[in-house]
Amino acid sequence: MVTTTPTGVPDVPVPADGRGGPGTSPSSDAPRGRPRPEPATREHPARLYTLDGLRFAAAVGVLLHHFTARWHVGWGEDPGERFPVLGHVSTYFALAPELFFVISGFVILWTAWGRSVPQVVGSRLARLYPSYWAAVLMTSFLLMVIWRDGKQISLSEVAVNLTLTQSAWGVRHVDGVYWTLWTELRFYLLIVLLVAIGLTRRRIIAFTTLWPLVAWGVHEAGWRIADMLLIGTYAPLFAGGMLLFLIFRDGHSRLLWGLVAMNTALAVHHIVPEQMRSLSANTIFPPNPWLIGAIVVGCFGLVAVLSLTRLARTKVEIFVGLGAITYPLYLIHEFWGWWVIDQLEPYLPTYVVLAAAFAVSILLAMLIHHGVEKKVNKPMRRGVERGLTRVADRLPRRRSVQAADGSGGQ
Repeated sequence: MVTTTPTGVPDVPVPADGRGGPGTSPSSDAPRGRPRPEPATREHPARLYTLDGLRFAAAVGVLLHHFTARWHVGWGEDPGERFPVLGHVSTYFALAPELFFVISGFVILWTAWGRSVPQVVGSRLARLYPSYWAAVLMTSFLLMVIWRDGKQISLSEVAVNLTLTQSAWGVRHVDGVYWTLWTELRFYLLIVLLVAIGLTRRRIIAFTTLWPLVAWGVHEAGWRIADMLLIGTYAPLFAGGMLLFLIFRDGHSRLLWGLVAMNTALAVHHIVPEQMRSLSANTIFPPNPWLIGAIVVGCFGLVAVLSLTRLARTKVEIFVGLGAITYPLYLIHEFWGWWVIDQLEPYLPTYVVLAAAFAVSILLAMLIHHGVEKKVNKPMRRGVERGLTRVADRLPRRRSVQAADGSGGQ
């Protein structure tokens, strides 16, 4: 699940000057004596309201999939039997996370460009964790106190889940939707490494060319640790989003569009069999591989259309508010929505129950946004930035002192 700032755009203005804005990079791979400037950036909107709206629409699709197509006990029968038409359609909304990953590649690169490692780490951790902690605790309370029939979980599982590294240790997710956050976290690590090296156009092009191919290779070779670190299945989605940001930033080129096409083809190759297995296991509707492939292509196409055409300049203020609750809505909806369905289904018409599940999910998301994100995110980000900056400032000084007094010699 992409975790941009509450407005869905980089959380600092992106300057267009030589101090790290999108027109230049703080580090350059050009020869020192003959600087080779990167291509001048074209004029583009400072904020993309359209991506906020797209993220919220994708989150609504996830809710529909989980409430009307994916198997759960709330309706007293398979959701596909209760929703034979809507469920058939919402089956394919299972691909919303793939769309989130493309958006994330675009937005996180935009956010990271021209910023230091402490700034990027502080921004990402503060955006990812507070809402996640709130959602884990709220869902755990639901499952351990209110609705014990929903899922059996233990305190030790909750504790490991709070670290967001449960997948690395083979511990179950408290809520299955958390798998996307582990994927996002690994992508953030790769972005931090790129920022530490120095973001330039040439390096991003090289990275988005080689990363998906190497990730594919280690996945096929069965190298589990390397596959985990390189996000094998989903690498082309993030890489494609990063390339779309370069087009947004610098303008169209055959090279960039060729690499977008390559990553799109790799994504189709990876995602179609994965989703065929998942949808066949979790819904009663036989999935269509051609439609899945078309939707994967559409994930790239939607981000391209909403960021690279005149639609990118569309300003719909309500999209900002909707984008602000998208992340907590994704985190909190599944078991709380199923609980609402389980409680109300015997007494109310089907679509009234479905509307109630949506309403409770949105109210809880607003509670997390206003009660946690607005209060915790900025102080946490500043604290992490200050702490990491102090550490970074000390390291060069220590090396300099060692070199001066000979203590660092042989």
